[in-house]
Amino acid sequence: MNRYSVLLATDSFKGSASSIEVEKLLERGIRRVAPDCTVLEYPIADGGEGTVEAVMASKGGDLRDVHVRGPLGADVVAKYVLSDDDAIIEMAQASGLTLIEQNRENALNASTFGVGQMILDALDAGAKRIFIGLGGSATSDGGVGMAKALGVRFFNADGEYVPCGLAGLENLTSIDWSDADPRILKTEFVALTDVSNTLVGPDGAVHIYGPQKGLGARDLDRFDQWMSQYAKLLFDVAGFDVASVAGAGAAGGLGAALVAFCGAEIKSGIDTVLDIIGIEKVMPHVDLVITGEGRMDSQSANGKAPIGVALRAKKFGVPVVAVVGSRADDLGGVYEEGIDLVLSCVYEPTSLKRCMARVTETVPIAGESAMRAFLMAKRT
Repeated sequence: MNRYSVLLATDSFKGSASSIEVEKLLERGIRRVAPDCTVLEYPIADGGEGTVEAVMASKGGDLRDVHVRGPLGADVVAKYVLSDDDAIIEMAQASGLTLIEQNRENALNASTFGVGQMILDALDAGAKRIFIGLGGSATSDGGVGMAKALGVRFFNADGEYVPCGLAGLENLTSIDWSDADPRILKTEFVALTDVSNTLVGPDGAVHIYGPQKGLGARDLDRFDQWMSQYAKLLFDVAGFDVASVAGAGAAGGLGAALVAFCGAEIKSGIDTVLDIIGIEKVMPHVDLVITGEGRMDSQSANGKAPIGVALRAKKFGVPVVAVVGSRADDLGGVYEEGIDLVLSCVYEPTSLKRCMARVTETVPIAGESAMRAFLMAKRT
């Protein structure tokens, strides 16, 4: 048997296994069929959960812990990586959904202040370029908390500071950023996201993502009006319509604040992560790529991690198999984007809970199936 080389580049199976864990399980299955093959492991992420882990696994660096304010002010230990002069931050480490309960009160008061504290720590550590992953946010404050931590001040009509969170936008009338940390202007900021939502309107931060954070449907129009007023003030700060920038609505509007106050460029999370870890350098030298994610559906074709990997592989004519926790019935768009085969880890009727609990059994089976399919194609 030829000694083939297989590249593993999977996203996490959220709630079940990290990217690194998924790839170890896939390798176990692959070696049942081809024990002597070369297996390269490149954990990936799209700017959300697992981004720091993916960069650390491929590039190394200094994993830093910083005590910051969580979404509601409690102390949180947030981790980020400093690699050379680059800092890679996941905003969810400081202000993520998993840190608080999702209800109306929390959604109105959750703040991104801790994200700003992470940025300050990265600046203190000498970072010249700061990547900020915008996935998994618990906040809808438009990034006001982050900006406050950097020295920007927000006032109501009486000249008083507005409170943190989305609730603070109700009476916001002016912004003073004259005392913002001057290092911001000397630092390159890149915001990473897999969504293109603008800040306001039917496809904006409040309407699209507010409900998953605890906001009720009947209040969304009113809250979006608060965000619209904030958007007008951001126009005065930035000198252009920040609200209309694709991705400005990511992380409850944190994308907009990063653009307005930090001059950030919003980029595809998966494409940027793949560039950082240098995955294309190994593509010409592998025979098969196996990627994957927890669930693959029609949205996966719109910038999700496996598609980013598939597009890179297709440049070099390498076949791509996606191993997924579950899948939708129609994946035509996914196949059009370069994935050749999708293998689900669900082999029998089962509950979601049981499916998630059995990844140590089912993922190796899928890895074995992927390798057998590849070898069968080689024989034809």
